[in-house]
Amino acid sequence: MRSHRKTTTLLLAAGTLLVGALGATPAGAAEDTTATRNTSTPGHTKGFWTADRMRAARPLDLNRAPTAVKPRPAAGRTTTIPPTRATDGAPASAPTAFPQSGGAWTGGGAVVKTSGRVFFTMGDRTASCSGDSITSQNGSTVITAGHCVKYQGAWHTNWVFVPAYHDGSAPYGQWTATKTSATDQWAASEDMNHDVGFAVVAPQNGRTLTEAVGAQGIQFNGGYNKRMYSFGFPAATPYDGSKLIYCSGNSSRDFLFTRDHSLGCNMTGGSSGGPWFTNFDEATGLGLQVSVNSFGYVFLPNRMFGPYFGNEAKAAYDKAQLG
Repeated sequence: MRSHRKTTTLLLAAGTLLVGALGATPAGAAEDTTATRNTSTPGHTKGFWTADRMRAARPLDLNRAPTAVKPRPAAGRTTTIPPTRATDGAPASAPTAFPQSGGAWTGGGAVVKTSGRVFFTMGDRTASCSGDSITSQNGSTVITAGHCVKYQGAWHTNWVFVPAYHDGSAPYGQWTATKTSATDQWAASEDMNHDVGFAVVAPQNGRTLTEAVGAQGIQFNGGYNKRMYSFGFPAATPYDGSKLIYCSGNSSRDFLFTRDHSLGCNMTGGSSGGPWFTNFDEATGLGLQVSVNSFGYVFLPNRMFGPYFGNEAKAAYDKAQLG
């Protein structure tokens, strides 16, 4: 990967996605009349995502230039939505290492079922991200990164969520998105401070996603400097996307170009959209989601950044969970 001369470059975790700081419109991107809409109805071809195609899905290399640093967000009221256990429960997990810079999650618990891999097509290319089932009024809401639903002015197609993905298998099925959406700020200008996306998925066999796999809680305006756990399915070296990976540690706030959370973590491409939790209970695998894997600076290795869930993310969640 090469960085442009005198350009601050970021590495998005969704793949090897090279971007400049803070969400300018990508240079050379085709104009798209849907760019300012915050929702899309993705097409899907039944049977498209075979085991081999899921294994072969890869990150994408994209470039754009930096813009000015954005101001601090307005303070908002803390809102907490508790997690929802699956109807068939989940096995208890064993304590794991804290802090952890990146390793396979072997503890079990609800997070194994609520976390999953996201697959989509972008033009004629297939790609992968990560996502998470969250508590919602419709019982069918997946949260991920904004660039995992829309990038360079175009919404992705063939979008599916595969909870508990493992090496080409989908033990709880492939959940097809009937609608994808993002924060207004990401939909309009792909602002890195608001790299948050959502999908509403269709029920399967008369059950919603939450009924099938459970759902994590979510919190908005919860503040910075938290004890944090991050999960995802990194697919770029040294990982291969076959299993759930996690990082843990005490988070901080990005002191460079964004308002994001920052966490020591070596996850790579494919982990974008994976959940960040506070109040995470290793014994149950349940927590409160406060961010998603978004990007890492190429000049600052082994550090992951995720957007702050403020008023903007809350507004996007409210729209998605009622869809």
